[in-house]
Amino acid sequence: MSDTILVIVEQREGKLNRVSWETITAGQAIAAATGWTLEAAVAGAGPGGIATEIAGKKLAKVYAVDSPKLEPYTPDAFAASLKQFITAKQPKLVLMPHTYQVRDFVPKLATAMGRTVISDCIGFKHENGKLLFTRQMFQGKLSADVSFTSEAPWFATFQNGAFRGDQAEAGASAAPVETVNVQIAEPVIRTKPQEVFKEAKQAVDLTQAELIVAVGRGIKEQKNIELAKQLADALGAELAASRPICDSGWLPMDRQVGSSGQTVAPKLYLALGISGAIQHIVGMKGARSIIAINKDSEAPIFEIADYAVVGNLFDIVPPLTEEVKKAKG
Repeated sequence: MSDTILVIVEQREGKLNRVSWETITAGQAIAAATGWTLEAAVAGAGPGGIATEIAGKKLAKVYAVDSPKLEPYTPDAFAASLKQFITAKQPKLVLMPHTYQVRDFVPKLATAMGRTVISDCIGFKHENGKLLFTRQMFQGKLSADVSFTSEAPWFATFQNGAFRGDQAEAGASAAPVETVNVQIAEPVIRTKPQEVFKEAKQAVDLTQAELIVAVGRGIKEQKNIELAKQLADALGAELAASRPICDSGWLPMDRQVGSSGQTVAPKLYLALGISGAIQHIVGMKGARSIIAINKDSEAPIFEIADYAVVGNLFDIVPPLTEEVKKAKG
């Protein structure tokens, strides 16, 4: 068993999920704290392009885990191929982003290897030679530091926004890339995937958005969402909402941010009329910059906002939209 951290980055249809950069940042931080070696891997059918893309970061080595049976994605094929690879390489710690795809296959992978997973982590600690992972409990009201009692390899996933992807350190030179061909027997794949399901044509993955304008109950009526949409369009941002807005049917459920919606970490999160219930906060507190507009000066969201504007959003948003349009020419 080598003192190696292995980051499994995520790709789908040849495109890297940008949350993977955050997991690489996490791996670099753990490597710095422990002195362990950091490597990365990407699985797919011909994933060499993605492997080369991530090789520019500070990594000892990058592996392209290759098999034609890995496209399209199935949990059976991914679990089987990664079990082969991890068993051969014997890393101490395996890190992955806490995405829908990882949540689908990692329980199967860990169980097949007789291991457990510490999932949805928001941080880590290295104390007295022991590695601890921090998880939120009771919708973010409490945090727990969790450690592994099993033998390595250990599996952990990090929540979107727990680390900054833009802080992933570049290497002095490109890391070497090695292609590892894995064999997957035909009977292993028991599922036949169909097209990726979307609730509607406008369905959006907010986790990939760099700019988000979100609305809460302060918007008052469904027709007023148009104000937020105009601002979002001017900024080139995605439109999102707190749970009451989606529960009312004013925006589709794929636009919901929070503990029962999506967890996002954009460069800018502009909250309009959102009070900041803990269920919403846990879904967006990883944003790099948070601007909150609310007429209640005691709104909880102001506790985490980088910029707080106390005022009526109906007086503030329209001129703000016009200023953004002017600035963009």
